[in-house]
Amino acid sequence: MRRKQPRRPWPSRARPNTDQARLEQELVELRQQLAEKEAVITAMQRIGRVLEQRDPGPEVLYDLLEIIRDVTHTDTAQILLLDETGTRLTLVADTDAPEKCGRVSIAVGQGITGWAVEHRRPVVIASEPWNDPRYLEYPGLEERHWQSLLCVPLIAGGELLGAVNVRTFRPYDYSAGEANVLQSIAEQIAQAIRYQSRVATLERRARRLEAVSEVGQVIAGSPYLEEILQLLVSFVAERLNYKVVTVRLLDEARKELVLRATQSQNYAYRKKRSIRVGESFAGKAVELGQTMVCEDILASEEYIGAELAEEQGLRSMVCVPMFFRDKPIGVLTCYLDTVHRFTKSEIGILESLVRQAAVAIEHAKLQVRSTLMQELHHRVKNSLQQIVSLLRLELSEKTAGSVEELIEDSIQRIQAIATVHDLLSREDLDRIGVKAVAETLAHHCAQSFIGRNMDIRISVTGEDFPMSPHHATQVALILNELLMNAVGHGFRDLRRGSVWVKIGVQDEKAYIRVSNDGHPLPEDFDEKKEGHLGLKIVRELSRAVGGGFRIGMEKGKVVATVAFPITRASEET
Repeated sequence: MRRKQPRRPWPSRARPNTDQARLEQELVELRQQLAEKEAVITAMQRIGRVLEQRDPGPEVLYDLLEIIRDVTHTDTAQILLLDETGTRLTLVADTDAPEKCGRVSIAVGQGITGWAVEHRRPVVIASEPWNDPRYLEYPGLEERHWQSLLCVPLIAGGELLGAVNVRTFRPYDYSAGEANVLQSIAEQIAQAIRYQSRVATLERRARRLEAVSEVGQVIAGSPYLEEILQLLVSFVAERLNYKVVTVRLLDEARKELVLRATQSQNYAYRKKRSIRVGESFAGKAVELGQTMVCEDILASEEYIGAELAEEQGLRSMVCVPMFFRDKPIGVLTCYLDTVHRFTKSEIGILESLVRQAAVAIEHAKLQVRSTLMQELHHRVKNSLQQIVSLLRLELSEKTAGSVEELIEDSIQRIQAIATVHDLLSREDLDRIGVKAVAETLAHHCAQSFIGRNMDIRISVTGEDFPMSPHHATQVALILNELLMNAVGHGFRDLRRGSVWVKIGVQDEKAYIRVSNDGHPLPEDFDEKKEGHLGLKIVRELSRAVGGGFRIGMEKGKVVATVAFPITRASEET
């Protein structure tokens, strides 16, 4: 960086005693005023050329600072601008430490520059500004090698924009004329900055409004909830320059905000836990119904997940709650990788986006409900046909059971089908966990012992896996028959015992094993010849799911096992 020698002081203004000397002094002062005017005119011409040739941006500010240095013959210059709130000054250009720009921020009234801005008055310090009571030692800035300081507020049309500082290595007492020159230049620079600021603001608003319109069109064009959420986070991150964007939807039953979409590829981040309503910034945004911001999440005790945020390089965040007809449905959270004070404009854009997203999300939910009703109608129809087939099969069987027993068996089979429908109404639309089916059937079976003076314990263990509704109904009927067989035959005249249901996956096959410690199988038992209706149903349904069935004695227990391909079980037919 070019360093200039400290300029020589302008001629003395001591007033002489003689008339001749007085005239000479007045001539000197006139020449000085002329020099000041010429300096200002020259600076204005150079500033005009810069503004004509350069587009608005940080580079223009550095060109203006070089003009200021040349005119004032100082060693360094810097510009600090007010934020939208008018309460803080941020370093935006510095010929000595450009790497500090955007990272240094002080409150109005803080330090010498803050005082000058607050009082709208220039500050002149000839040497050792650190001895001034207004001086502020800012961490990371080496300020003590500068001796003199001239600070002039940037004011355009009565509007306060910031301040410009010039400094020298050696002590120097700036004259009133020199301060006037810098003040005149500062007025012109303030006009240019205000103009460029307004242009930049309009351009940013135009880009953001364009982004809002584009995002709104994209999410409105999709009927699928997951696609809407993913499009929302991806577009907001890309078009509005956020590092990470997430959407959490409200689980009304548990009063928790569940992470449903993010454009972050980090596995740990995508698996973040749910947040309770009222917890952390996102939870409070939903609870209070207002946007919550945090300039530095790493310094906040309220933020949950600071370690992961630090790992991802996240610093500031804004949480915008989603409401539809005054009803909370979720929250949009946007992160930046720098400490940032969110402006009203930035928050307004996000709130506008969220309103559009909320409508699209509710529309998608209505579409899902409509699809669910159609699917439910289809499944109920199939289930009723299955019930009819089972009843006809029972009528065709010549059994010695009483009418009450036949009706009880039919009720349990119908209840097994109803179990699948009940679980589908609480879980995903097209997937259901086999373990949940087994646990529900075991509970219903145990309930049937009440009033019969029986102590039969049924336990369900193993790993869960998802099934399509079609296979879930068939597996539920299989499980029901195996439980009925274990209790009805294994404990026909016993009052105490245990039934174990084990579910697992091995070699890409799922298996369900039902064992009991009741009566053993007859010695002449042949599963291929056994004609009991329940076992016939199990064999037929096992073949329907592409599997097989076997029953026998193992270590003194009756063990019935059904195995079928897990890939087929997860496919709809």
